[in-house]
Amino acid sequence: MEFREFQYVIAIAKYQNITKAAESLYIGQPTLSKFLKNLEDELGVSLFRKAGHKYHLTYVGERYLEKAEQILQLKSDLDAELADIVKRNVGVLRLGFPTMRCTYMLPAILPAFQEMFPNVKTQIVEGPSAELDKKLLNMEVDLAFYNQRFGDTNPLIQTEILGEEELLICVKKGHPMERFAQPNPASKYPRLDVRLLQNETILLMLKNQRTRQIIDQYLHQQGVVLENILHTSNIPAIMELISVGYGVSFLFEPHILHHNFRNPISCFSFGEPRTTSALVVATRKNSYLPSFANDFIELAKRLYINI
Repeated sequence: MEFREFQYVIAIAKYQNITKAAESLYIGQPTLSKFLKNLEDELGVSLFRKAGHKYHLTYVGERYLEKAEQILQLKSDLDAELADIVKRNVGVLRLGFPTMRCTYMLPAILPAFQEMFPNVKTQIVEGPSAELDKKLLNMEVDLAFYNQRFGDTNPLIQTEILGEEELLICVKKGHPMERFAQPNPASKYPRLDVRLLQNETILLMLKNQRTRQIIDQYLHQQGVVLENILHTSNIPAIMELISVGYGVSFLFEPHILHHNFRNPISCFSFGEPRTTSALVVATRKNSYLPSFANDFIELAKRLYINI
């Protein structure tokens, strides 16, 4: 039994197609087909059932896949640990960030990290938080930084809190809603009732973006339905639309503080006593991290308060 065997089965399960799986493995389709037939003959059981051009895992195939992934994870951990011992502070660190978060966290952390570890190469992977979780579990990133939705748990992922961030209602300065704001001792921003937004144009991120998911979770809990919504994944575009008076939105405070708005905006807290989300760094649970990855986390925790 070889590690290559596990990689082949994982690829077939991922693509559900021999041709696409073979392309991803840089081998010929006949080679992969022959491999699968020989493996199933050797095991005396089918790992896949074919429906048209698609390959679906059988129950035995599901069990095989689960163990294959665990074995490859153990091998990856062993390789990383040995490399860390042999080549101290040499390697690659793959970092996952939502796009907006990159714009101000990376300039604050990467130069200091590079100075500490000049022989470590960094790779940046951008995407929504849910996508970063998938890449984390697929071993495409080592660390992922994002806001955590209340109640979110994944038994395969562990998170460490870097800080709490307040989610704010944002409007162009001078908006008529400003007169309804009330002092909020729990926040440095006055409080606004979200029900006042029901007749406004609401600028919202897409449903696969974590900020949107946190907003939807809060609105659902409060029984508030917002009808006039403009969707975009582009947070800087939302910020600029707010600043020219086209709509209102919800933004995390650090995003606001690090953006140069065309025109001044006003920000308001909401919720009781306010609405916040933890910024976390996520890693694969029980997976080996090289020493420089742990040092990156410590550096991020130390520098975050100044970001």
